[in-house]
Amino acid sequence: MLCVIYRSPKRDQTYLYVEKKDDFSRVPEDLMKSFGTPQLAMVLSLEGREKLASADIEKVKEALKEEGFYLQFPPPVENLLNRHLSEDKK
Repeated sequence: MLCVIYRSPKRDQTYLYVEKKDDFSRVPEDLMKSFGTPQLAMVLSLEGREKLASADIEKVKEALKEEGFYLQFPPPVENLLNRHLSEDKK
């Protein structure tokens, strides 16, 4: 299974995975508007892979089959104050 990964020019660290290059026919129009003009990041084979760097490979495969796309958001911003306070309590 191949997938094509696009970077969002509007949202940092946001990626859109689709099954075929430049085929956004199954991606909702509103999502495409908020994502911006997709910028090709890479083409990747999912066969034989056990994991991806920043996404759950099984969720990606399932979303591609069921919905025709997978949207990867950036990791949540860590609240350093909360981290510091919780470490102080230990």
